[in-house]
Amino acid sequence: MQYGLTEEQEMIAASVRAFVENEIYPHEDLVERSGTVPAEIAQEIRRKTLDLGFYACNFPESVGCAGLTHLEFALVERELGRGSMALTHFFGRPQNILMACKGAQIERYLMPAVRGERMDALAMTEPGAGSDVRSMTCSAVRNGGDWLVNGTKHFISGAEHADFFIVFIATGEDRTQRGRKKRITAFLVDRGMPGFTIRDGYKSVSHRGYGNMILEFDDCRLSDAQVLGAVDGGFAVMNTWLYATRITVAAMSVGRARRVFDYALNYAATREQFGQKIGRFQGVGFQIADMITEIDAADLLTLAAADRLDRGGTANREIASAKLYASEMLGRVTDAAIQVHGGMGLMDDYPLERFWRDARVERIWDGTSEIQRHIISRELLRVLGA
Repeated sequence: MQYGLTEEQEMIAASVRAFVENEIYPHEDLVERSGTVPAEIAQEIRRKTLDLGFYACNFPESVGCAGLTHLEFALVERELGRGSMALTHFFGRPQNILMACKGAQIERYLMPAVRGERMDALAMTEPGAGSDVRSMTCSAVRNGGDWLVNGTKHFISGAEHADFFIVFIATGEDRTQRGRKKRITAFLVDRGMPGFTIRDGYKSVSHRGYGNMILEFDDCRLSDAQVLGAVDGGFAVMNTWLYATRITVAAMSVGRARRVFDYALNYAATREQFGQKIGRFQGVGFQIADMITEIDAADLLTLAAADRLDRGGTANREIASAKLYASEMLGRVTDAAIQVHGGMGLMDDYPLERFWRDARVERIWDGTSEIQRHIISRELLRVLGA
């Protein structure tokens, strides 16, 4: 990895950071109070992102997008991490898995998504199947040449704004030495299809305004034209396109931690107690030192994993390490920042209590910390035959 960013990469990061500060920060208090993003604000953010040329920047030039590298896109996500997820959602980063579209799917789903005309949402998690994807019970069975889908998905982020969904559904099972093993297929499902209902999900303490919804399928009929990839090929599509989403969580955790750190540093440099700035006390100054060291370490770990992908290397362990460390680092940094602020840190006069709440979910979604540790240890032991 080349240590240090190029001038162009620095410009990408600076442009997105300026966008977040100018277009996202001013609306954050409104979203926190109301729990929703007004439609006119969402449309404005989307329009300005399109004007800036960053909409769907995670897609290649072959479909008319910026074609950023994994490293460059990690920089974009890092800077977006500074702002409210409910608002940065409209900055527009469709699921890369849409590159698996073929035939008529390209003009129906892929191109409208990257042009900002339609929004997508990914649906995998179920009430009884979180990290264990193979245990999903939402199923599709053949019926008259089509697929008949029944079951439920939950914790579906962005579903309230989505025009269509990428849904992973069990389409059969095989008997193996370890028991029954589900076959999974990815489907493209349009909002409003008969038998497909979207309803409000749960009230979360993290990321207000960034809703999680429940999807219900009751004899919803899908055609083969809505299969993304191959029938029973859901894991192949998943492994090709979705594994790098953990870099996004890591990068956004770094960005949010840097914003939190700035609050703590400035407070430590201006708040006086016992006749001096509190940053002069070791109890505070050492926390500041630890915070920036952890943030820098997480940043380098994340960018190194992204760079490894750009170089064509396998990066499963490196990505898992980045997601694990960065998400847990964010929890420690937000907690320390509140400690530096004392009682004021928990008051909603400051956004720290929001960052503290928001930080908690990063260790859960896109693979829990325990799952990341499993991936890391498995990758290390596998080469030794264990």
